[in-house]
Amino acid sequence: MSATSLAALARTSDPQTVLRRLLALDAVVTGANGLAYLAFSGPLGRLLGVDSTLLLALGAFLTVYAAAVGLLASRARPAALPVRAVIEANLAWSVLSPVALVLWLSPATAGAVWTVLQALTVAGFAALQHLALKARQDIRD
Repeated sequence: MSATSLAALARTSDPQTVLRRLLALDAVVTGANGLAYLAFSGPLGRLLGVDSTLLLALGAFLTVYAAAVGLLASRARPAALPVRAVIEANLAWSVLSPVALVLWLSPATAGAVWTVLQALTVAGFAALQHLALKARQDIRD
């Protein structure tokens, strides 16, 4: 994806704004997911075929993580190191989700599909955030 297409996606040509918007969107999506796991762990656990205790733990983690990413997005110029940490955490999540599906989890079909879809979504966030960070750094050089 070129810097031009990334700018079109974020509706701005300023790499700083693109990066902040992607971080904010990541925080909103992750936070919504975490809060849903916390609030509806029982019904979601039955639907996905996953233990509700696991969903509660994941929900707590995701909610705290989303708050941290949201805080980073609120900075006028998010520092590169924490942004890289978010990108790497997203990459780790997107790799470990299907690994967990194969090695540890035995969800229902809906749970397996959900796991793959969220891994792809998180990988997409990581890729877009990486491109935005790179574009911001290229502008400075």
